[in-house]
Amino acid sequence: MSQDKVPVQAWITTFAGTAINACLGILYAWSVWKGAMIAPSVDMVGQPMGGLNEGWSYLSAAQLSTPFSLAIIFFALTMIPGGKIRDAFGPKFGATLGGLLLAVGCIVAGMMKSYMGLMIGFGVLGGTAMGIGYASPTPAALVWFGAHMRGLIAGLVVMGYGGAALYISPLAKFLLGKYGITGSFVALGIFFAVIVIIAGQLLLTPPQGYVAPVQRLKEGATAPKRAVATTKNWKWQQMVKTPQYWMLLIMFICATQSGLLIIGNAAGVLKKVGASIPFLAANGWILASFGGIMNAAGRPFTGIYADKWSRMKAYALNNFMACIALASMPFIIGSGNVLLLFVAAGVGYWQYGGLLSLMPSFIADFYGPKNLAMNFGVVFFGWGLGAFMPRLAGMIEDKTGSLTTAFYLSASLLVLSVVIALMLKRPDDSHIPAEQ
Repeated sequence: MSQDKVPVQAWITTFAGTAINACLGILYAWSVWKGAMIAPSVDMVGQPMGGLNEGWSYLSAAQLSTPFSLAIIFFALTMIPGGKIRDAFGPKFGATLGGLLLAVGCIVAGMMKSYMGLMIGFGVLGGTAMGIGYASPTPAALVWFGAHMRGLIAGLVVMGYGGAALYISPLAKFLLGKYGITGSFVALGIFFAVIVIIAGQLLLTPPQGYVAPVQRLKEGATAPKRAVATTKNWKWQQMVKTPQYWMLLIMFICATQSGLLIIGNAAGVLKKVGASIPFLAANGWILASFGGIMNAAGRPFTGIYADKWSRMKAYALNNFMACIALASMPFIIGSGNVLLLFVAAGVGYWQYGGLLSLMPSFIADFYGPKNLAMNFGVVFFGWGLGAFMPRLAGMIEDKTGSLTTAFYLSASLLVLSVVIALMLKRPDDSHIPAEQ
């Protein structure tokens, strides 16, 4: 069934996916909770809190990095079963299940009032919810559109995940002040359940025989120079046998770790840099929210110039700029320059956001859109492996009192990712059967 224009349902599916990801993006608010639970000094670790947070105890930086890292690991591990659930029961079921699991995870994390509760609720249940829920919206939306719009559409869908920091960080800060740690987790859990149930019902896949519209060029115009997307649909077992799969996996690891390093420490870094400005020192969520803007904007806009220019070049540009930003962070923290901090962090958030629109587009171009849910899940494992950096950074901070070494290590890995990206080419698909 050929289409001259993209159906309205394609856009409904796209923005329903955006709404679902806006709930799954609770990961970006972790630095706010971390700021409320971290011990003011080493001797305060394990000491009970009072007031609204009675029943909770102060935790160390390394301890508070564990639920965050655990969530990332389970997110990555459950992307593959999430893809299977999506293929077996449809995107509507997969996204709704993921959202409801996240709601349960938030409530468990809040009600247990313990380190173990954070690991089970936020880490295990929250990470599983993200993996299952995240596997459905992007593939569901991309199959409605042609290859020339993949970057933009992927960016719009995952924009919700990155943009979650725009409202989750200040909302979590507000709820923390009014209802404490437990109340903030429970309230967000209930809110997420309502949103995902409604938005999940709007995710639909095209009817049998649907053919996405192709790019229409004006008379005399030439098509932009970009890697030609495959017309075949690889299975994941075939994909992992190509060197391009392993290159994409390493690129995912290297580019993810830098973004997670910034996301997990944004509030704490602003507290240090803005120490001379009481308002900023007391409201570290401001940098996380600004980062949410850059993270969200980086997804569709990176998709746009990747569609028009080249995915490889777009990836290399974003990571090169992020490398400079990460390497500058120790100087910025030492100088106390708040403006430079926002610029550097903004670049880091943009690079990370753009990564999440580039990767599904890479995979759809290289290996076809039909099996994208499973294929993306197999590559997305690299995102989970990037979680080593927040944990390592927490250990470095506990031992040295700063994140300097972590920032330099992160910047070095970004250099490696740029080199790999510039060598990347689409795999030969001549041996793939035409019916795939």
